[in-house]
Amino acid sequence: MPDAVNKQTRSVRPVRLGAALIPILFLIAALSVTIISLKQDPHNPLIAAAAVAAAVGLCHGHSWASIQDGMIHGITLAMGAILILMIVGIMIGTWISGGIVPAMIYYGLKILSPGLFLAATLIICSIVSLGTGSSWSTAGTVGVALVGVGQGLGIPPAMVAGAIISGAYFGDKMSPLSDTTNLAPAVAGTDIFSHVRHMVYTTTPGYLISLVLYGLLGLRFAGGRIASDNISLISRTIESHFQIHPLLLLPPILVIVMVVLKIPPLPALLGGTVLGAGFGLVLQGRTLAEVVTTAKSGFVSATGVPLVDDLLTRGGLDSMMSTVALIMCALTFGGIMEKTGILQTVAGALLKRVRRAGSLVATTILSCIGMNAISSDQYMSIVIPGRMYRSAYLKLGLHPKNLSRALEDSATLTSPLIPWNSCGAFMGATLGISPLLYLPFAFLNLSNPLVSIFYGYTGITIHKLTPKQIQILAENPEAAV
Repeated sequence: MPDAVNKQTRSVRPVRLGAALIPILFLIAALSVTIISLKQDPHNPLIAAAAVAAAVGLCHGHSWASIQDGMIHGITLAMGAILILMIVGIMIGTWISGGIVPAMIYYGLKILSPGLFLAATLIICSIVSLGTGSSWSTAGTVGVALVGVGQGLGIPPAMVAGAIISGAYFGDKMSPLSDTTNLAPAVAGTDIFSHVRHMVYTTTPGYLISLVLYGLLGLRFAGGRIASDNISLISRTIESHFQIHPLLLLPPILVIVMVVLKIPPLPALLGGTVLGAGFGLVLQGRTLAEVVTTAKSGFVSATGVPLVDDLLTRGGLDSMMSTVALIMCALTFGGIMEKTGILQTVAGALLKRVRRAGSLVATTILSCIGMNAISSDQYMSIVIPGRMYRSAYLKLGLHPKNLSRALEDSATLTSPLIPWNSCGAFMGATLGISPLLYLPFAFLNLSNPLVSIFYGYTGITIHKLTPKQIQILAENPEAAV
């Protein structure tokens, strides 16, 4: 057996750049034809691209067993996310049936005005995500309600979703409770607090730009007659079909508190689901059969008012199954690309022309964005470039926190903008809006990478290693500074 293993290891050849680009170019072409021309979902192109990547791997000596291990490993990385996605689907169904989402929409319409709504959405989601460290929990709780409030105020759902995404990923990027905020400095070789402080320099301008743009967009909807009519119609319809009580705001508050207290997301969201089912039975008079059906198939609104029915007919486990399949297809492709060394070949080629800090930061950011599209996983988009570029930053005498900041400014923030990325698939399914539609309005996610690249080329806040830190790293390259 050892001889067979050694023979297999010796027969594996590195993938050259030309061959490495074949599955990437195929994926781009297949996705373009399928999504743009045929108006279809990206599942099949991802499966076909995975087959092409596997063929490249086989031609370079990788065994099918090894490639299959890569596929399974890629999917395994997302199993936690898939379970959360399924629970969120169930929770949305029970929360609508239990009157929780209708109550959040009802009170939101009473409090928020159209002119301030987009800016307020950014701030609300920023606070929640900063406290929880989770963009997914933010979108699955207050995000769902804010989409409904925005629709009632006459604001296009894509704009609302863009503001939700910007706020949700502000906390995902900046909160010490966030997994990506801990992962990026660990991969780069620095500590979390140095990392967070360093991100303030790039995040603040992007956030202020976003706040101004949402404020300007909001002026278009201030004082509109259509919004006033919608608010009145939705409020009356909700009141006539649901029992509305401030107590219904308790489940989202409890879910947020549980996440802040570091209770794992799955039990926290499951607790919220149970509360939603309980409110449906007690306050809304649902039968147990209705609650169970809603959890599986989603809530079907039959008020007779299309604006409300379109808003509240959603949720359920079944609504998430297409997204689960999309994530598995995407990570099958990403797992093969990593296992066969194709990703490493492409990343290595990008480094050949890097000579200065500006080009290195730009290369890091563009690599992370590309990795989000190719590997379809936020964590791989942090880990692989982080591993590949760490020595390049040290060679130029740049502090590792420059690398960790670049990873978060790009990998974390652009992941929800790609429909087949696990984050983009989750957000699209949860908010009911395609990432391609909300992408132009996710101002923080778009502006932050540009600010980071600008800082790289101008040298603003690009910190160098001190002689002492250089000595520490010379003695132990894996040390964190």
